[in-house]
Amino acid sequence: MSQAISIRQRRGNALQFIRANGAVVFIEEVFRRFMIVVRRYLLRGKLKARGLSFGPHCRLRGLSYMTVGRNFRAVEGLWMEALDWYGDKNLSPRIIIGDNVSVSRWCHISAIECIEIGSRTLLGSNVYIADHNHGVYSGIGQSDPRVPPAARPLGGGGPVIIGDDVWIGNNAILVGPVNVGNGAIIAANSVVTHDVQANTIAAGIPARPIKRFCDSSHAWERI
Repeated sequence: MSQAISIRQRRGNALQFIRANGAVVFIEEVFRRFMIVVRRYLLRGKLKARGLSFGPHCRLRGLSYMTVGRNFRAVEGLWMEALDWYGDKNLSPRIIIGDNVSVSRWCHISAIECIEIGSRTLLGSNVYIADHNHGVYSGIGQSDPRVPPAARPLGGGGPVIIGDDVWIGNNAILVGPVNVGNGAIIAANSVVTHDVQANTIAAGIPARPIKRFCDSSHAWERI
């Protein structure tokens, strides 16, 4: 009985959608949802990840260089790339993601060396994580500003290691080399270019520690 009611409700919802948007838009929506399901199963097979879920508009490149844990969830618009070449240079990237990681809308994760994201970590919307820059701006072999940025070699960064149970707020930027400890929080709109200790809240441009969790008081205390 309940199944029959559910079918009638779905038919009613479909007819209402068609009346509001037209048959062409309805067919497009059905096809879009079908492709999301197909893509999800194909990615699960390639990444060998149980419980993996991708929303629409997700773009993944370099799947052979990725290791993804169980129950990975990306809502919409994830762009995750492990680049094994750029220009005339061969690269050795690695992206390693733990279990039960959640990624909000329109995040960009880009690796030419190593990015690790620990288990149960949450990424807010519009987060950018990279282990490189377009060009080199310190040390030996720095980039010439007369060369267009897109033509400059990728480099000048380092590994990004994010621990377990980390929360990264909306619009945050992390560029390696950085190490974010377990339980840390990166405030929204922050730019992280240095290490953040475990159980620490960091905020600002550049991000600096502002609070740390104290076990004895069981509270986040200002630093």
